[in-house]
Amino acid sequence: MTFPYRSIAAVFAAMAPFAALAQTILQGIIFDSRTKEPLAGITISTEDRKTGTQTDANGRFSFQPSTDQVLISGVGYQSQTILLSEKPVRIALEPSVENLQTIVVTANREAQKRTEAPVAISRLSPTLIDETKPSLLAELINKTPGVVMLNYNNEQHGMGIRQPFGTNAYFLYLEDGLPLRPMGVFNHNALIEMNVFAVSSVEVIKGPASSLYGPEAVGGAINFITQRPTAVPTFRLGIQGDQWGYGRIQYGGGGMLTKKLGVYAGGFLARQRNSWQTRSDYDKVSFNGRAEYAFTHRTRLTGTVSYNDYDSQTGGSVDSLAFYNREYTATADFTYRKVKAVRSRLTLDHQWKNGSDSYLTAFYRDNSIGQNPSYGIRWTSGSTKATGQINVNAFQSYGLIAQHSQRLPFWQSKLLAGVLLDVSPTTYRAYQIDLEAQVRPDKKSVERYRLVKERPDLPLADYRAGMVNSAVYAQLDVNPVPALRVSLGGRYDQMAFDYDNYLDQSSGRKGYRQLTPKVGVTYDLGRDRGLYANYSRGFSPPGLTWIFTKRVNVQPGEPLFYYNLQPAYFNNYEIGGWASLLDRKLYIDVALYRMDGRNELLNIRQPDNSTDYQSAGQTLHRGVEYSLTYRPSSQWFLRFGGTNAVHRFVDFALSTRTSDAVKNVNGFDMPQAPRWVANTELTYRPRWAKGLRLSAEWQRISSWYQNQINTVSYNDRGAFGARGVSVVNLRAGYPFRRFEVFANLLNATDELYATSATRGNSPTDRTTFTPAAPRTLVGGIQYNFSN
Repeated sequence: MTFPYRSIAAVFAAMAPFAALAQTILQGIIFDSRTKEPLAGITISTEDRKTGTQTDANGRFSFQPSTDQVLISGVGYQSQTILLSEKPVRIALEPSVENLQTIVVTANREAQKRTEAPVAISRLSPTLIDETKPSLLAELINKTPGVVMLNYNNEQHGMGIRQPFGTNAYFLYLEDGLPLRPMGVFNHNALIEMNVFAVSSVEVIKGPASSLYGPEAVGGAINFITQRPTAVPTFRLGIQGDQWGYGRIQYGGGGMLTKKLGVYAGGFLARQRNSWQTRSDYDKVSFNGRAEYAFTHRTRLTGTVSYNDYDSQTGGSVDSLAFYNREYTATADFTYRKVKAVRSRLTLDHQWKNGSDSYLTAFYRDNSIGQNPSYGIRWTSGSTKATGQINVNAFQSYGLIAQHSQRLPFWQSKLLAGVLLDVSPTTYRAYQIDLEAQVRPDKKSVERYRLVKERPDLPLADYRAGMVNSAVYAQLDVNPVPALRVSLGGRYDQMAFDYDNYLDQSSGRKGYRQLTPKVGVTYDLGRDRGLYANYSRGFSPPGLTWIFTKRVNVQPGEPLFYYNLQPAYFNNYEIGGWASLLDRKLYIDVALYRMDGRNELLNIRQPDNSTDYQSAGQTLHRGVEYSLTYRPSSQWFLRFGGTNAVHRFVDFALSTRTSDAVKNVNGFDMPQAPRWVANTELTYRPRWAKGLRLSAEWQRISSWYQNQINTVSYNDRGAFGARGVSVVNLRAGYPFRRFEVFANLLNATDELYATSATRGNSPTDRTTFTPAAPRTLVGGIQYNFSN
C-alpha cells in the first residue's frame, strides 16, 4: 500500500487560506458617522455571535475571528457586516432611528440602556441637534416631551419641567455631569453660559434627580454632553444669521494627534444689532476645548475648559398697550446684563477588568454677573418717580468628585457610590438707582424711564458667603430575576456657609441638610416593551440672593431679611412604560406622575413690582407625559410629545394680615402653569433629492393664569385659532460635496404671542408681557470636513 502524499498535500493546500484566516487579527476603530466621536462598548463578533469582543473607551478593538465576515453592532446604531482585513479598519456606524434602546448616561452617571432606567428621561440625539441648526438652546430643549424652555430673548430664559414656567431654582443644568453653578447660587439664566455649537447630545431627566445630582434637580435635570475628540480628523466652519441683525460665525474641529492623545475645540462668535426689539444688541463669545489621553486601554485622563463672555442690552417686558400694537420699545435705555464664566475640569478614569469603573474629577469655576436689570425697576401707579438697581454677583469654585462602581457577584448587581466637595466663596452687592418715570395719560403705565442718578450710597444688598457644599451618594442596581431590575439610591447633602451681611453688620453661619432617597423598578415585557415605577424625593434650598434681600413692607417686629426661608421639598410618585410597535417603526413612551411640594418658594408680586418671598404651604403637581416617534419609511419621520398637567396650591397663605384682601390661594392654579404643552415635528427626506431634508414643527402651549388668584388669563389666539401659544417653525437643509446650506423659518405664520405674561394680585396691577420674536428667517452655510 502506498501512502497518499498527494492527497494529503491537497488537503493542506485547501486548508491553508483558512489557517491564514484564523491567524489574522482584525484591528481598528469604530466611531459615530455623525459626530465622528469614538464609540465605546460596540460589539465585534462572528455572525453567529459565539465569539467576539467590544471596543474600549477610545473606540478601538482587536479581534481574531474564525470566519471571513465580522458583525459590528451596538445599542442605538445600525448593524454592519464587514469582510476580514489584515489592515486596521475605520468603521463609521449610522445612528438608528430615535428609539427607546438608546444609551444614556444621565440616569445613573454611567452608560446604560434607556429602558433600564426607572425614570422619565429623554435624549436629544446628535442627528436631531445637527438638523435643527439652533441659534438658541430653546429651539432644542422645546423638542423634549413635557419640557418648555421660555425664550426671554438674547439667550435669556425661563424653564418649565413638572413645574410652572419661571425662574425658580428647581431645574439643574449640567455640563458633562457637572452643575454649571454651585448649589445656592441662583441658577436662573445659567444656560447663557453654554456653548450650543459644542453640544453633542442632550439628556433630560423629568422629575427629581436629587438622589444622584443633588439639590435643585427637582422639576428635572438637563445634562449637556459636549463633543469628544473625534476618531478621524474633522473640521467645521459655518456662518448663520437672520433678517433682524443676528449673525454668528462658528467653528469646531478635532482628531487624534497620536494613538493616545485626542483633542477637540469649538465655539462661536455671535453679534446682534438693531433687532425687532429695542435695547436688544448683544455680543457673545463661546469656546469649549477638550483633550483625552489614554495611558492604557483602561485608563484615561480627560481635561476640559469652557469660556463664555456675554454682554447684552436687556429690553425687558412691555405693557399691554405696546404689546398689542407690536411696539417692541423698551421702557428703559440703561438696562444690561454682562456675564463672564470659565469652567474647567480634569478627570482620571479607570475601568477594571471585572467591569467596574472608578473616576476622580477636580473642577474649577470662575463666574461674574453684572447687571442693571429691568425686573429691578420699582414703580407705584401714577408716580413720576421710580427706582432701579445695579448688582454684581461673583463666585469661584474649587471642587472634587470621586466615584466608583463595583460589579457584585449576585443578581447581576452593581453598586455605585460617590462623594462631592464644592467650595464656592461668593459675593453679592446691589445698590439703588434713581429714575424718572414718563407716565402715560391714563397714569396706569410708564412710557419711558430715565436714569437720574446712581446711588452706591443706598445699598440694597451687600454680603459675602463662604459656601461649602458636600455630599455622599450611592445607588444599587440588582436583577433578582431576568426581567426585573430594581434600583435603590440615596444622597445626603449639606450646604453650609459662613456669612457677613454688611447691611445689618451681622455675621453668622447657616446650613441646610437633606437626605434624598429613590427607589425604582423596571420590568421587561419582551419585544421592546416594558414598565417602570419609581419614588423619588427632591429638595431645593433658598438661594443666597433671596436670603440676603431686604424684605418689602416690613411690619414692626418682623425680620429685615429672609433669614427664615426654608428649603422646598418634593415627593414624586411615578409610573410609566414604553413599547415598540409595527416592526419597530413606532415607539411610544408614557409617564404618569404626582409630585407633592412642601415649603415651595412663592414669589408674591407687590404693587410697585417688588417681590415678597415665602416658603410655606403645600402644592400639587400631577400629569401625564408622552412621546411618540414613527418612521413608516426612509422618507418620512414623525415625532410628537407633550404633557397634560395640573399645578395647584393646596394650602398656601399669602398673608396673615387682617388688612390684606387676599390671605390664601388654596385650591387655585399656580400662575404660568398651562394645562397642555406639546411639540410635534414631521420630517421628509425625498428619494429624488439625496440629502435634502424638509421639516415642519408645531409648538403648542395652552392658556395659563397670570396671577395667583386666577382672575386673569393669557388666552390669546394663535395659529389655527388655538388659545395660548401656537407657533409653526419650518426647516430645510441640503448638503453638496463638503458644504451644507440650511434655512429655518421660525414663527412662520408671524403670530403675535408672549413667552411670559404675568400680573400681581392687586386690582391696580397691569400685565407685563415678554414678547416673542415675529417671523424670523435664519439662513446659513457650513463647511464640513472629515478624513
